Amino acid sequence: MGILIALIPAIAWGSIGLISGRMGGTARQQTLGMTMGALVFGLALWLVEQPTLTSKIWLIGIISGLFWSIGQGQQFTSMKAVGISRTTPISTGMQLVANALAGVLLFQEWHGNMYWIGSISVIVLIVGAVLTSLTDRTDPNRSSSENWGVGIRALILSTVGYAGYTIVVHYGNVNAQAVVMPQAVGMLLGALIWSFKDKPWVEKATYRNIVTGLVWGVGNLFMFMAMAQIGQAVAYSLSQMGIVISTFGSIFLLGEHKTKREMVYVVIGSILVIVGGIALSLMKA
Repeated sequence: MGILIALIPAIAWGSIGLISGRMGGTARQQTLGMTMGALVFGLALWLVEQPTLTSKIWLIGIISGLFWSIGQGQQFTSMKAVGISRTTPISTGMQLVANALAGVLLFQEWHGNMYWIGSISVIVLIVGAVLTSLTDRTDPNRSSSENWGVGIRALILSTVGYAGYTIVVHYGNVNAQAVVMPQAVGMLLGALIWSFKDKPWVEKATYRNIVTGLVWGVGNLFMFMAMAQIGQAVAYSLSQMGIVISTFGSIFLLGEHKTKREMVYVVIGSILVIVGGIALSLMKA
């Protein structure tokens, strides 16, 4: 059952890049809009379920939300710098590696043969992520607007933020439904701090991205429910399988340009990321 629950975030989160791309706006507007939507979702869940909110849950939720705001804001920054179809597979691979290491080093989720199987899976993930970033330098239509310096820096910060967001909740061992609302408060605080100078709250694109936040909220809830049942390494690995939706959706629905050679790189790289992620989940399941 935990495996099926973990696939719901894959669908929800895999759609975020496409939805935010349609909603438009800068990285700061998209992040703030998402946090607003996440807060609406969190409040609605709290009103329906009315979970007990202790001081521990508030603290863990807010810290987790602050980490998330770093992760999501920097991911949007990378998407603007190098495109959704490049950002998503690389970001997915980096997040899977970070969460797998956290599962091993912090939560002792691996034992015995899991170590060498997990190590091979992580290597496969890294190779897949690298392949998806390769560009066809012979392409005369290759975009000169890609800024890999900004993109890589944003991806590193994004990975740190996303890893912190899940590790804090898992380490705190708090109720998945109870932590959603405090977490959304932390997300909104982080987004406001990051975007304060630009005043994104006056732009329509910010409010359009509330829809993105609602979709994210659904994935977030089921993500932590899955973590409680099957562990962080497995739950997070499966939740990232939405790479198929975001990567190929950005190419075929949003029109991101790819040459035939680049499509081969993306297909092979995405398959490797998926295989690596599934391998991590199967060895625990």
